[in-house]
Amino acid sequence: MTAAAQRRRATWQILLFSAGLLVLTVISAGSVYLVNKARDDNAWVVHTIEVENQVNSLLLEVRRAESGARGYLLTNGPEFLSDHQKAVAEIIPALDKLTRLVGDNPVQRDGIERLSAAIEARLGQFGQEVDLVRQGQPERATAMVREAAAQNVTATIRQIADGMMREEERLFRLRSANSDRSQTLAASMTGIGSGLVVVLALISIFLVRRSARARDDAEARLRDANVNLEAVVDERTADLREANNEIQRFAYIVSHDLRSPLVNIMGFTSELEELGGDIFRRIGGLSHVAADGPPLASGEIALEGPDKQLSADFSEALGFIKSSIAKMDRLISAILHLTREGRREFEPEKIDTREFVTTVVSTLAHQAAEAHATIQVEPLPNIISDRLALEQIFSNLIDNAIKYLRDGVAGEIRIRGRTKLGYAIFEISDNGRGIDPKDHQRIFDLFRRAGLQDRPGQGIGLAHVRALVRRLGGTMSVSSELNAGSTFTITLPITWNASNRNAE
Repeated sequence: MTAAAQRRRATWQILLFSAGLLVLTVISAGSVYLVNKARDDNAWVVHTIEVENQVNSLLLEVRRAESGARGYLLTNGPEFLSDHQKAVAEIIPALDKLTRLVGDNPVQRDGIERLSAAIEARLGQFGQEVDLVRQGQPERATAMVREAAAQNVTATIRQIADGMMREEERLFRLRSANSDRSQTLAASMTGIGSGLVVVLALISIFLVRRSARARDDAEARLRDANVNLEAVVDERTADLREANNEIQRFAYIVSHDLRSPLVNIMGFTSELEELGGDIFRRIGGLSHVAADGPPLASGEIALEGPDKQLSADFSEALGFIKSSIAKMDRLISAILHLTREGRREFEPEKIDTREFVTTVVSTLAHQAAEAHATIQVEPLPNIISDRLALEQIFSNLIDNAIKYLRDGVAGEIRIRGRTKLGYAIFEISDNGRGIDPKDHQRIFDLFRRAGLQDRPGQGIGLAHVRALVRRLGGTMSVSSELNAGSTFTITLPITWNASNRNAE
């Protein structure tokens, strides 16, 4: 290989590495920005729903107070008076909370001022009516009720509240559109980034194949060489060794630098968890102070209702992120191991398959919830096999089952197993869109996909799964029809013997 060719190859490798690093950096930065924006947009949507709920709660307390007052007027029963007093006691706190919630909206601030005045007037009428009944003057109390009905204060309260609800509905539509736009942008960035990664991968494949062709040409020239054979062999062998070493170094560098954005995500996740704890402690403290209770102990979080649920959802989302980060870290570690040793040797170990598959399902729980799908794991036979390979197999198949469910149909995914003649047979079935029988073999080809291409994917997953199954000494097949669901069947040896270790 000439010096000029070496320089050109080094230049291409540097450019390819730089392009890959740039793509990963842009995807990471864009993802962080879009995730934060989507979180803010969703928070505003939740805020709008909270305002609507608070308006309804306030109206409910006003109706309870009015019903209690009317019941007390008609029957003079103490239970109606008690209900009335409880409702009146809840009206002012509910009104104060609503005032705080709509403080960011000038239109709603005007509405809350008018609503406060109307409610204050109605509470005054309630007090006069109840006092007259207590004084034994039901006729005057009845006249007061008629006067209040003529003034139509209750209807005024309802009209003002309806106006505020219409404003919140307008804001809900606007904020929902913003949230959907943020999610669409995030998905677009992911798609574009994936496309760029695929392009870089194709270029890498081209460079590897070109290096392989160069090696073959060198070997052919060695076989045909008749003069200075030993010198020619040494020269060509050195070139080949250098080419292989550079390829391995390049693969190692690319895989190693995948950890850089992952470490950033892990760090930001930890900071987000600490920030979330501080935020919810602050929310708990503010709620507690509003309730005129004693000060909270250090580190204590007192959350109720929507705040408590929001805290639980926040912790659950962080759990999903951490489990996904851990899974990605394991996969990157496996890639690095491959580049160091050329090929990973499987490490057989005894696996509690049902517990193992349940753990895999938990890492995909968020996707299943978004797709409105339920995943049922039935009793499965235990086997001795490679844990990482099995994780990749089941993760790919379950993720595909979630991804290709039918729109408008609740997803049902079932994982079951049995044994037969020293083999464990696993079936992953779903009620999704199914696969045309003519495409049953096509889906296992590398970079090839079948059916409607409306889901992200590169056509690598099933080809990789089948290769892993074969290396584990098993077989894989699919049974499916369009709009009738799919069943993937995997047959693996119960005990993976040393004689078939790493067999392909």
